[in-house]
Amino acid sequence: MAAPRKRDWERALVTGASAGIGSAYARVLAAHGTHLVLVARSVERLEQLAQECRSDYGVEVEVLPADLADEALLLQVERRLTTSPRIDLLVNNAGIGTFGAFHRQQVTDELREINLNIGALVRLTHAAIIAMTSHGSGTVLNVSSIMALAPFPGSATYAASKAFVTSFSEALHDELRGTGVIVMAAMPGIVDTDFMERADAHHLDGVPDFVRLKPERVARVTLDAARKGKAVSIPGPAYRLMAAILDATPRGLLRRFMGVTARGKSGALHG
Repeated sequence: MAAPRKRDWERALVTGASAGIGSAYARVLAAHGTHLVLVARSVERLEQLAQECRSDYGVEVEVLPADLADEALLLQVERRLTTSPRIDLLVNNAGIGTFGAFHRQQVTDELREINLNIGALVRLTHAAIIAMTSHGSGTVLNVSSIMALAPFPGSATYAASKAFVTSFSEALHDELRGTGVIVMAAMPGIVDTDFMERADAHHLDGVPDFVRLKPERVARVTLDAARKGKAVSIPGPAYRLMAAILDATPRGLLRRFMGVTARGKSGALHG
């Protein structure tokens, strides 16, 4: 068994923990000796990850299967954030995306995306902050996206939902100043996971490898930023440069550029 490194958070609850960035957060935290509560829909994947973290790092791991789009199951996760053993880090990672022309999507899928990416995140953040402020410490890490920084025709709802997450997290970061509670938005770019495949985002298949991030790197970089009390973390120098360019570009020009780009990507607006 590997000796755990110095613990910084006692216990973390990670949503969307069964794969991708979520499982990377779980492994990186376990390596630091942080006990875990793992939340996702797949019981089998959660149990496998839990056993791995227990055997490799000697941490305690609770498995809490839940579809956060289900009201009753979301309520169970909310309650866990306010009960013992205490949670002092919440990683709001669960999310879904729909890609393609908005009018060609099922509106029920778009609303489900909003309910999960925004509604569930807001509710879990609210529950966590109530508990954390009562103890005078804690961290909420909300996983947003670099796509929050611009309108993205072809993924309008997803990008808009992440814009909400970033703005919401930044506002809470300052609102909670002096309470001992930190809220941070993590804004990764394209990450090597199956998220894009599940979202049918094949217009991004041609993105070069050098801008694709590994989930473990995203987890390490953003957790380090959260430890330092940052409001926002953008992993990868290429994406930090992109963020600076987007911020400096006039909104009308940016919107037009993104629209033209989307139309050239394998029918993103027409297929």
